Amino acid sequence: MAERSHVYDVAIVGLGPTGATLANLLGAAGRSVLVLEKEAGIFALPRAIHFDGEVLRIFQSAGLREQVLAISRPGTQGMHFVNGAGETMLIRGGTSALGPHGAANNYYFHQPELEAVLRDSLSRFAQVQLELRHELVGVEQDAEVATLSYRSMDSGELHSAQARYVVGCDGARSPIRQHIASPMVDLGLRQPWLVFDVVLEQSVDLPDHTIQHCDPRRPMTYCNVVGARRRWEIMVLPDDDREALVQPENLWKMVAPWVRPDQARLERAAIYTFHSVIADGWRERRLFLAGDACHQTPPFLGQGMCAGIRDASNLAWKLDAVLARRAPEALLDTYESERKPHVRALIELAVRLGDIIQTTDPRQAAQRDAKFRAGRPEIFELPPQLLGAGAFDTAPDSPAGRPFPQPRLEDGRLLDELLGRRSAVIGHKDALSAAAPATAQRWLHSNAIVIDRPDPLLDAWLRAHNASAVILRPDRYIVGVARSGADLDRISQYLPVAP
Repeated sequence: MAERSHVYDVAIVGLGPTGATLANLLGAAGRSVLVLEKEAGIFALPRAIHFDGEVLRIFQSAGLREQVLAISRPGTQGMHFVNGAGETMLIRGGTSALGPHGAANNYYFHQPELEAVLRDSLSRFAQVQLELRHELVGVEQDAEVATLSYRSMDSGELHSAQARYVVGCDGARSPIRQHIASPMVDLGLRQPWLVFDVVLEQSVDLPDHTIQHCDPRRPMTYCNVVGARRRWEIMVLPDDDREALVQPENLWKMVAPWVRPDQARLERAAIYTFHSVIADGWRERRLFLAGDACHQTPPFLGQGMCAGIRDASNLAWKLDAVLARRAPEALLDTYESERKPHVRALIELAVRLGDIIQTTDPRQAAQRDAKFRAGRPEIFELPPQLLGAGAFDTAPDSPAGRPFPQPRLEDGRLLDELLGRRSAVIGHKDALSAAAPATAQRWLHSNAIVIDRPDPLLDAWLRAHNASAVILRPDRYIVGVARSGADLDRISQYLPVAP
């Protein structure tokens, strides 16, 4: 067995979007990273097609905003839920304007292009080691390190490496989850759907926005992806012959109201079972789970990949702080406690929307339609991005645990371009000077940037929240707001500083 004497800061198993994002964030922080990936290249066919404004902000924090914008498009008209009679019942809002994260609310993309951006960008970091075509065989851990055994899928040679921490971004069948023995909790939806991707070869009059066709005869989803790419997701009914369903002649019949086979090229047709599950236990000492390894959601909100990217963002800064000895290891326990409630809320909302979309009983569909017909189409957004209990203030009515907005400042920069990948203390000089000297020292030891002359837009946010100061984490979630020096002393205790 070939062994590596070097101890990596972090080993990542899996180089999908979650693993690649985590590797970029850790690489940008200067961390040494080993990445194991079974495949030699990127899966060439489309899978995930949507991310939101917070996810673009995370890509921005990895230095990839412009590269990602170049291969995506903003979703300007949201998602429309339409009944069998063509009446709009619900609309998920969409806009191309800069939303709270300094980005549009929704973006559409082709996953192979996004993965290429994420993988290629890892070449910026000499300390990030990719081992493609290598499969994890086993992992052991002790008080100091985790030891990974892995095999070359080409030569069969066994290798061994050590890392301070290991993150399983290794998908729904996660070997790391199996090693941790974390059970998966089923949240109630398990339904097969046919995913049908095409590339238009001539101009076709199709909607610009996503439509959920809530037709009880055959529920479907239509998506304008990016460029000439379009997708239909088609619910598989109990009497369907699945082998016959994926035959081209039957596929084209189902989408005949919108497109003909002479107008588009079939790229992929496959049946997937949509799941709604979440793991109970995302950490076992030096081992962590992220992305599909610890949660899977139906695609009705386009949040599957987004949830994994948020996992990577939450975990990256905490791993960096602990590895740099700026924070106690207990900070890592807040990863699951913060992320799990938000992921669960998104999955449960997707399940409720699934109940609306997947209604196939005509009587129930009529009752549903009558309920929505009683008023104007309801416009909804994602549930508030509120973390579960963790590394932030818990005072009543505080905005803590929510993301801080990213305005464009007077000098033309977006806020995060000013702050970098650090905690931030923002307030007027007289308010910040009211903090105790020990608090100012804590800001220094936590590597926080202190802004004592806030931009007018930041000042307006403080006034709107009746606050004199606000503290932000490196992932841009709010630690807490202060209205006095005593408040500043108290909320500063949540900034991670090693004892």
